[in-house]
Amino acid sequence: MGADIKFCGLTRAVDAEYAASIGAAYVGVIFAGGPRLQTSESARDVLRNVPRYIQRVGVFADQSTEEIARIATDIELDVVQLHGATDVARIDALRADFTGEIWPVIRAKNGVLPDGTLSLAKAGDGLLLDAFVDGTLGGTGVALPWKQMAPALRALRGEYDTTIVLAGGLTPENVGAAIAALSPDIVDISSGVEHSPGLKDHARMLAFRDAVTHASILT
Repeated sequence: MGADIKFCGLTRAVDAEYAASIGAAYVGVIFAGGPRLQTSESARDVLRNVPRYIQRVGVFADQSTEEIARIATDIELDVVQLHGATDVARIDALRADFTGEIWPVIRAKNGVLPDGTLSLAKAGDGLLLDAFVDGTLGGTGVALPWKQMAPALRALRGEYDTTIVLAGGLTPENVGAAIAALSPDIVDISSGVEHSPGLKDHARMLAFRDAVTHASILT
């Protein structure tokens, strides 16, 4: 079984529609700040023509769990992706008001999974792996050292087989190597298929889809 694709940081309906047309399993909109930041109203517009069988992901940072749940309900999100200060208690609090999936984000420094990763894996419905870059929450385009962290990820899966979402510096050119090293369940791309922040390059989106399909056949 190959990796599913999530196109994230969407800011235009035309890009979300194209993502759906080429087989994306997930589409993501950002509520965590930065140049791709959306409001509930703008996100609803971005996602308006995405078929409901495609999972809608909202990316959040340090908003209250009440605000996250309100936005998630308002635009009918299927998944909440939690950056920032996240612990088991925060995930549990969000579950009181949100019935979809919750993906805590793990930011690996030098390829090392941080303390508490296993607990977050058990509390959430998947783990999103991103590179640690000081002063940012993610979306930096910095790649993880995939081969270096493969043993730690195998050990984690041996203790708890959660869904692994791989982000961080993926491109059409390198995603095959990332899949070969880590066998993620989902690959998550934003800046690697853009003309400029938030504006997707459809040719690169298609190239990414094709590279993931090819790599999935080989693994």
